[in-house]
Amino acid sequence: MKKYIAEFVGTFALAYAVSLSLAGNFPVPTPVMAALTLGIFVYTVGHISGAHLNPAITIGALSINKIKLKDAVCYIVAQFLGAGLAWYLSDQVVARATLTVTDSPWVFLAEGLGAFFFAFGVASVMYGRAPKDLWGVVVGSSLLLGISFSALMNANGVLNPAVALAIGSFGTMYVLGPIVGAGLGMWAYKTVSGEKK
Repeated sequence: MKKYIAEFVGTFALAYAVSLSLAGNFPVPTPVMAALTLGIFVYTVGHISGAHLNPAITIGALSINKIKLKDAVCYIVAQFLGAGLAWYLSDQVVARATLTVTDSPWVFLAEGLGAFFFAFGVASVMYGRAPKDLWGVVVGSSLLLGISFSALMNANGVLNPAVALAIGSFGTMYVLGPIVGAGLGMWAYKTVSGEKK
């Protein structure tokens, strides 16, 4: 149960930080805020749940057998509940940022490519190839790189279906793009690194 609570709390914090950052005038750019928040949770709850905080990463981890199906389903439920709470609370305290949500193949490509590079970095941590003291830095930096690719390709740079729900960027391509991209990124890392399991 601890790991599901960790996923709920971590996803809430990530989605809430992004929601507030998009709506406010905080001097730290939203992609940096997201990367810092995720990095912090890798250090604080990574030993409990792995700090996925993202349904696309959980599905990618499932595809390379780094999580069991039952846990993956419970993680995804916890992640969406955390994001739902973030959506509700942010609506109470700030005016929601207006984001353009389209279901074009270009968005699928942009979000998928961003998620690919994000998940590639996450997989290096899952397989223990990145230095343990730098896990949060690797994961946070991978997220920042992935967001940058997606945003520079004129998508919203979300890479996370749960956060997409919380910030009003939930659409077919903002769900499918990250899921497909994360799965491919995990498999690409597993193949390139020569991992057997």
